[in-house]
Amino acid sequence: MSQIEGEKKLDLLITGVGGQGAILASDIIGKAAVFTGLPIRAAETHGMAQRGGSVVNHIRLGTDLGSMIPKKGADIMLALEPMEAVRYLDFLKDGGVIIVNTQSIIPVTVTSGIAKYPDVQEILDVLSEKYIVKAFNADELAYEAGNRLAMNVAMVGAISGYLPIPKEALLESVKALVPQKTVEINIRAFEMGRRKIEES
Repeated sequence: MSQIEGEKKLDLLITGVGGQGAILASDIIGKAAVFTGLPIRAAETHGMAQRGGSVVNHIRLGTDLGSMIPKKGADIMLALEPMEAVRYLDFLKDGGVIIVNTQSIIPVTVTSGIAKYPDVQEILDVLSEKYIVKAFNADELAYEAGNRLAMNVAMVGAISGYLPIPKEALLESVKALVPQKTVEINIRAFEMGRRKIEES
């Protein structure tokens, strides 16, 4: 399924806004890499506001280089929000893969009338001109799994087939990092996200 199956090196960018769980998604992948003995470097940056501010995580698997991915260096982007995919496009290599949650989060500048949020389909159309785009509404999928808060884990499931990490290690990491009473929902969200990309 993975287009880079067999490769042990991968540069991944996770983008989103504060409150979406981008850091937990990063931690799940990082812990799973450690479980399997795969070298990992990671770095995260937060926006000016924790909730609603821009968040980006750099994850470098199988490398001894620094933790920051250079511009045009990321193989894959996992975007938890459509406009956050656009914001960090400079880091994705030409022809790279973007897995994007189509559920938008409207910023204050839009609700106050200062700016306009673009049509999500237009965003996807523009991205598809240069990149391989896999898009679905991960918020709705997580709701079907039992809780919208599992959206980030659904997105980890969606990207799991591209990672040089066994699915079982990722699931063990999910079990270790999410609240114990939500393990079942998060495992279901992971599986539904994975299936969504396998079927696309």
